[in-house]
Amino acid sequence: MSMRDTPSVLPHGDRAVAVVAEDLAGMRSQAFGLAARAGLDPFFCPVRARGLWGRMPAAWWPAPLRAIDPLPLDAGAAGLVFSVGGTGGAVGAALRDRARRVVQIQNPRMRLDRFDLVVANRHDEISGPNVLLSRTALHGVSSERLAAARAEWQPRLAHLPRPLVAVLLGGSNGRFRLDEVVAARLAGQLAEMMRADGVGVAVTPSRRTGEGVCRIVREALSPLGGWVWDMQGDNPYLGLLACADAVVVTQDSVSMVSEAVAGTAPVMVVDLPGRSRRIGLFLRELAAAGRIRRFAGRMEDWPVTPLDDTIEVAESMCRRLGLR
Repeated sequence: MSMRDTPSVLPHGDRAVAVVAEDLAGMRSQAFGLAARAGLDPFFCPVRARGLWGRMPAAWWPAPLRAIDPLPLDAGAAGLVFSVGGTGGAVGAALRDRARRVVQIQNPRMRLDRFDLVVANRHDEISGPNVLLSRTALHGVSSERLAAARAEWQPRLAHLPRPLVAVLLGGSNGRFRLDEVVAARLAGQLAEMMRADGVGVAVTPSRRTGEGVCRIVREALSPLGGWVWDMQGDNPYLGLLACADAVVVTQDSVSMVSEAVAGTAPVMVVDLPGRSRRIGLFLRELAAAGRIRRFAGRMEDWPVTPLDDTIEVAESMCRRLGLR
């Protein structure tokens, strides 16, 4: 989920940074979140592969800038580039020169010395003199933004019982499955939690959440007083993170879990059918830190503090690049 809209006008100046990535919400949110914490002015340059190049790993492209549609980028637009992911990384490495520095976000799956800096998660299991590591994905969910969202959404959620549990739904991807069968099991757990623990529940799907999944969850929870966002009007995502007394989030999205643990509520993670070594390492580290627990179908409360490495990464990046 993207926490910030991308500007439509290309900014120029010393604080401009071009974000080069595939047009995916999670990638945009990481790059724009890092830019916000560093006081930079980002603009988005979507990477779209041409023809058959899209069927080949970007690291194999002999001339990445010829394998994609033209970018809205020139030497005067930004002296700094954030490239994201493997495809964005191939393009970012091709853009790097003496006049333009490139910070790669996520493991580029290519030589790390092709970038000025690489910002990755610990669960990526990479290291090097130009690598900055964080426990969580980068994002823009700062305490200031949460405070503003709380002021806006508390009155709008006042009809729901307390304690309030926010449920963040992801969707099926190449690693995990969240289909109607899984949704029925989860909806049953949430309904039982409402009955047994007397909690209010507010659910926000993501763009990856299937319509059938939303329907099953809505039919199970609405008769009990639960609220499921219908994807119309204002996005309640930040408001739920800000106002919830506890958060339940599906394990498929490192970004959603990372944004959830940046708040002040305990976070419970829903197991899904599937497997990912990287996400497993990520979740085990957060569990060892006491920040998350496995969702077992009941409301749980325990003392937590916000966990957010984005500001530390931003400060380290600025020092390394002389941006401050």
